[in-house]
Amino acid sequence: MWCSISSTCWTRKASTLWPTSSATNLDGLIFSFSSQNLGSYILGQVNNAGASGVIIDEDGLKAMNIDPASWLSGKVANLVQGVVKHSYESSQLCLNTNYYGCKRVTEALLPLLQLSTSGARIVNVSSLRSELRRIPSEKTRKELGDLDTLTEEKIDGVIKRFLHDVKEDSLEANGWSIMLPPYSVSKASLNAYTRVLAKKYPNMCINCVHPGYVNTDLNWHTGTMTTEEGARGPVMLALLPEGSPTGCYFDQTEIAEF
Repeated sequence: MWCSISSTCWTRKASTLWPTSSATNLDGLIFSFSSQNLGSYILGQVNNAGASGVIIDEDGLKAMNIDPASWLSGKVANLVQGVVKHSYESSQLCLNTNYYGCKRVTEALLPLLQLSTSGARIVNVSSLRSELRRIPSEKTRKELGDLDTLTEEKIDGVIKRFLHDVKEDSLEANGWSIMLPPYSVSKASLNAYTRVLAKKYPNMCINCVHPGYVNTDLNWHTGTMTTEEGARGPVMLALLPEGSPTGCYFDQTEIAEF
């Protein structure tokens, strides 16, 4: 099972993206910050946490030779059940990394980000699997999709219910996606948190982004895009000018439906 957790905080002045001056570590998520006078700086943070939440038979998966379009659509969900498995423990790790890890480091950095005179930028790297239309349960779609009633407590409730159903082996019966279920729920939860955060801090630009089907360890190198291509969306959102959209989900560089 692959797990990668990282978060980067930067400072920007005018059109220049500057590396930061010192670094530390919180719960395994790497971030850095500037110790100089921040008066005219824009501060930003990119959360890129990636735990798959599954135990994979990589050779078995590669032998199936699944085309990217079928993988991305989720049509192969039943087909891959023999080589892509999850457990309660792997699901917990995935959610603790992809959702709670991003949340913890964001909350730790918010006092610094609020020093930005032009509004900070927060970019949460999400996934196509996060999209609400991919969740069979109408109840869950509504819980995570109704911005007027959405709260962090409600997100926690969805996660608690998901983990209960993992333990009871009742995911499909209770309307959860069977295509990478822990990963899908973790990223849908991260998207929801992005919206809650954007509503709470309207002076910041806080968005989430599916970077594309990038060739990485996380997808066992089945992706079709280079890391440089996958960086376009997150970098664009990190450098948004003042007054840009906030609380949105982007599919690479275009606004898309949650």
